[in-house]
Amino acid sequence: MNIRPDQLAASLAKPLAPLWLLHGNEPLLVIEAADAIRAAARTQGYDERETLVVGQGFRWDALTLAAGNMSLFGGAKLIDLRIPTGKPGREGGDALQRYVADLPAQTLTLITLPEVDWATRKTAWFKALSESAATLELNAPERERLPEWVGHRLAAQQQSATPEALAFIAEHVEGNLLAAHQEILKLGLLHGAGSLSLEQVQDAVLNVARYDIDKLRLAVVEGDPARCARLLEGLKGEGAAAPLVLWALANETRTLASLCAARDTGQALPAVFKAERIFEPRRQQALGRALGRLSQGGLRAALMHAARIDRMIKGLASGDVWDEFLQLALRLAGRH
Repeated sequence: MNIRPDQLAASLAKPLAPLWLLHGNEPLLVIEAADAIRAAARTQGYDERETLVVGQGFRWDALTLAAGNMSLFGGAKLIDLRIPTGKPGREGGDALQRYVADLPAQTLTLITLPEVDWATRKTAWFKALSESAATLELNAPERERLPEWVGHRLAAQQQSATPEALAFIAEHVEGNLLAAHQEILKLGLLHGAGSLSLEQVQDAVLNVARYDIDKLRLAVVEGDPARCARLLEGLKGEGAAAPLVLWALANETRTLASLCAARDTGQALPAVFKAERIFEPRRQQALGRALGRLSQGGLRAALMHAARIDRMIKGLASGDVWDEFLQLALRLAGRH
């Protein structure tokens, strides 16, 4: 049974399901949800807890033994199984399927995983878990929803902020929810309950945004030139390797060129996405929109631009590499 994150509190107020599965790309949210489940379990009489962490050399019979061992106090027990890699292997997958098929009595089992890729979602062990467990997928909010997320967090500590202040916080903590959480707590310590002004927020919030290549690629295909410029500035400031940035932009250009050529020959985009191994819905939608503003000619010019940057990086041509990155990103974003 899938549970939305906003439904968790209501679910924990009821008798707890015997099996819980948490996974997602945001460790902070997974940790917070797991803490909430463990707290609810203690309230509902699960007085003993046994933690198992799957790592190198882990023996899966430890799970069977944990399920078979009665609580020392004769009460209910929580088994906290953590799989940090998200890959239990064949032995672990078989053990998990056997475990789910015969859940132990008077036991609550909490299983936590990192982000689950599309291949893992198709495995028998993950299907068995997700179909039998109360399952939560806990991903970081999309960039456009980050101000709303910040607003909810402030409200939880009886604070609010103007839309401009929320946008400022979001921009400065983007990609780093743990830092966002810390900055929000700091605002709670610095200022009491009530509304926060933009000036108060600007004085308190540090620039803890984490810039990465994947965000740049998404900004390019989504056609967001201002975001492209900000991400490139951040990557440059963090000392990102120029060849890696070029690889990302050139790879995105080649992908768009392949999709554009397929589109122009009448091929259906879903089939082309499958052939290119593009499965994430948001990326598919962004690429589809990008094709509406790009042409084969424009993409050929972008590939030639990338080749020129490559020569600059190798010292075979003169020019400002980071300025050329910006020009290439703007070309791909359809604003150049």
